Amino acid sequence: MAANDTIADMLTRIRNANLARHQTTQVPATKMTRSIAKVLREEGFIGEFEEAGDEVKRNLVISLKYKGKNRQPLITALKRVSKPGLRVYSNRKELPRVLGGIGIAIISTSSGIMTDREARRQNLGGEVLCYVW
Repeated sequence: MAANDTIADMLTRIRNANLARHQTTQVPATKMTRSIAKVLREEGFIGEFEEAGDEVKRNLVISLKYKGKNRQPLITALKRVSKPGLRVYSNRKELPRVLGGIGIAIISTSSGIMTDREARRQNLGGEVLCYVW
């Protein structure tokens, strides 16, 4: 698979696994997918994640979280914002608020990947990778 947008790929895999009510999903392990998974875990959208596979092809195994008897996914939607063909940057004053602060925007800043809240706190702008709510 020659997908060069690993982030969109990751979001799609999580989205599909959620729809199918899977317990876990696998995404190719890169520095970027690791950082995004870390942010999602810190924000409580996913459970734990771990690396599996051999040296060459590492995967992140992400455990998804559901709530209630009907197992509603905690993640309602994932939306890729900045794409390889059209990057979206935002300075610290214009950081987006997702659903009035219910959701998070994941921002790639000079100090690493973080939520919009964290970036605001540290007074940083950066590339708006995606929205999660």
